[in-house]
Amino acid sequence: MRNILKENILQLKKEKNAIILAHLYEPDEIQEIADYVGDSYYLSKIACDSKEELIIFCGVKFMGESAKILSPHKKIILPATNAGCPMADMASASDLEEIIAKYPNAFKVCYINSSYEVKALCDVSVTSSSALDILKNVPNKEILFLPDRNLGSYISEFFPEKEFILWEGFCPTHERLTSEEVLRAKKDHPNVKILAHPECNKPVRDLADYIGSTSGIINYATKCEDEEFIICTEEGILYELNKRNPNKKFYFPEKMICPNMKKTSLEKVYDALCGKVDEVVLDKEISEKALTSLENMHKLGEMVLCGK
Repeated sequence: MRNILKENILQLKKEKNAIILAHLYEPDEIQEIADYVGDSYYLSKIACDSKEELIIFCGVKFMGESAKILSPHKKIILPATNAGCPMADMASASDLEEIIAKYPNAFKVCYINSSYEVKALCDVSVTSSSALDILKNVPNKEILFLPDRNLGSYISEFFPEKEFILWEGFCPTHERLTSEEVLRAKKDHPNVKILAHPECNKPVRDLADYIGSTSGIINYATKCEDEEFIICTEEGILYELNKRNPNKKFYFPEKMICPNMKKTSLEKVYDALCGKVDEVVLDKEISEKALTSLENMHKLGEMVLCGK
């Protein structure tokens, strides 16, 4: 039955001239049917550059929003309409306005894992892979970083001359991982490199041989000559790791699963293609303001944004 459903999805995708995008944390069967798999910004750019006008975005709410901001004329559908991001929800526009009033001179930096209302109030959006390059081009001494205190803390280590004001948000999936669990995994697998996402807390990051984004971790493991790795991020990444490195072994210190990323199913993707799921709709004025923070990510990070 699953194979038949997959075949129906691929056929319907062709008929509707649609493209299916999936985040690296999505279930294996979703990544398998996707045209492109990657992190949130990469997928938003693919959506922007694609010739298809119907985008089925398999991820969480802020990802669908970012894709719509960059491609306002396209139809963006998030199959799992109830897939939110707890970290993004930890920063509201109203709370941010209060902090901005308290630190009027701070340069406002938001992780792309933020709502579009928050992006609209910030000077620039960053990804875990682009943040360091972007901050190098920011002359301001005072930096307000939100919503992830762990990523913010990691970035601040590279800029001792700047004063970072960190929001008290975090990713529950990465925050759960402890240094004790990583050390146990290291004891079970001695001489194996530890690869960690910067959303992990500092005690975990301090044990890592490499710290990077999801795509960074995959690229490091692929290029490295080592045959075994301990992976400190969400387990959905294992699909792409195994795909690129069939002869290597990957160990996770504990079960790191984002429940929201697992809400997408083949049935929901099929329904989305059938027109049974509402498209992403954003407030035009707020969306245009949020676009500025994404455009500044391009300018300050010297990234290519939507074919520009």
